[in-house]
Amino acid sequence: MTETRANYVNGEWVSSETGETIDVENPANPSEVVARYQQSSAADAAEAVDAAVDAQDDWATTPGPERGRILREAGTILQERKEELTDSLVAEEGKARPEAAGEVQRAIDIFHYFAVKAADLGGTTKSPSVRRKNLYIRQEPVGVAALVTPWNYPIAIPVWKLAPALAAGNTVVLKPASQAPGVVLDVAEALDEAGLPDGVLNVVTGPGSTVGNEFIENEGTDAVSFTGSSHVGEMVYEQATDAGKRVQTELGGKNPTLVTDSADPAEAADIVATGAFGTTGQSCTGCSRAIVHEDVYDDFVAELVDRAESIDVGPGNDHEMGPQASESELEGTLDYIEIAKDEGATLAAGGGRPEGEAVEEGYYVEPTVFTDVESDMRIAQEEVFGPVVAVLKVSDFEEGLTVTNDVDYGLSASVVTDDHTEANRFVDEAEAGVVKVNEKTTGLELHVPFGGFKRSSSETWREQGDAGLDFYTIEKTVYDNY
Repeated sequence: MTETRANYVNGEWVSSETGETIDVENPANPSEVVARYQQSSAADAAEAVDAAVDAQDDWATTPGPERGRILREAGTILQERKEELTDSLVAEEGKARPEAAGEVQRAIDIFHYFAVKAADLGGTTKSPSVRRKNLYIRQEPVGVAALVTPWNYPIAIPVWKLAPALAAGNTVVLKPASQAPGVVLDVAEALDEAGLPDGVLNVVTGPGSTVGNEFIENEGTDAVSFTGSSHVGEMVYEQATDAGKRVQTELGGKNPTLVTDSADPAEAADIVATGAFGTTGQSCTGCSRAIVHEDVYDDFVAELVDRAESIDVGPGNDHEMGPQASESELEGTLDYIEIAKDEGATLAAGGGRPEGEAVEEGYYVEPTVFTDVESDMRIAQEEVFGPVVAVLKVSDFEEGLTVTNDVDYGLSASVVTDDHTEANRFVDEAEAGVVKVNEKTTGLELHVPFGGFKRSSSETWREQGDAGLDFYTIEKTVYDNY
């Protein structure tokens, strides 16, 4: 029998007042229902906010080392259940197993990182301008944080928002994406077992139009953190700021790798293929544009096509690349492939559904390469969110920089070059919040800031590391005369 999972509100597992549920299918086998979740209402979301508000004062005054102890214990519990969590992630989201296991480990590492950070929070002391005065700055929690998270990294992204929020003394209401909410509820179980007080974390599943909107607009929430598409994120930002909230949004990308004439074509193809086809192209930092100097263009294309055609596609437990997460994601990718053909791009690899017994039922698409792409084509301007890379030819480094920045997005960008001067110029001039040299556009260190430029971010606050803590704290300056 398919498991029906409850919301986590005020330390209890509760069903929605609607009595309705959501079926989550296995994208590798859509006839298999993995689990059922609550189709929650705005009233359910409001109840969660009330619980977070009630718990906030006690959690804010809990000593930082004690908050850290709970985070560390939760990370240890997740480590003990890593195989189970990996199974759940593969079944609900479709990732290849090594990718899923790596994502679970990232969540564990984030808990352990912020467990240590919790003990360091408090503030700083400055020298006053007169005697008999103490002058210091206190860091205090913002209050109740509303987190709305996506399906493509269904445990890592929720945890990289949740852990700093809790470490800083905030209480949390969290709406996971409906396509893969199971691992977030597993995180709530781990925190509950670790001793997190009732009401400090509340997880409610359901539509963004009801649960998400209530979290964003409810007067009980003080901060909103959203990761998702640029279109939705821009609406969330407007909603949250209109309601007077502190807000951060991390949104879409159209991420380039610039391949210069000094690059080794085979090495560059490895870098682009890993960034473009890893996680089935469903990463906001995924490489979707390879901008290649004309002198190495033909060799690079040959190498990239070879890598695309060699990828083993099938169910995530025993194949290199899994399915897309849903039928709508697959249809969107296939639509963009047809758009690229209509615009005059040349299909060099992939472009359709793979064949074979292992991929008969799931939402599979071949790793796809388009060549002869111009920068004004939709395939070079719009986020596809599938394993599709557009290859653009440029005549020199200057043109490569121009094409790099010729999009509305600015999340991640990389350059492959043996010329250190070019590398430095790329770092200086690429309009992206993450810039890499001789490395794929995907992959992030957990202790440094993450965020984008232009339509890739609200450009208000960064996530991860100390920057993540900054979003969830507010400063109070104290003039203490004696």
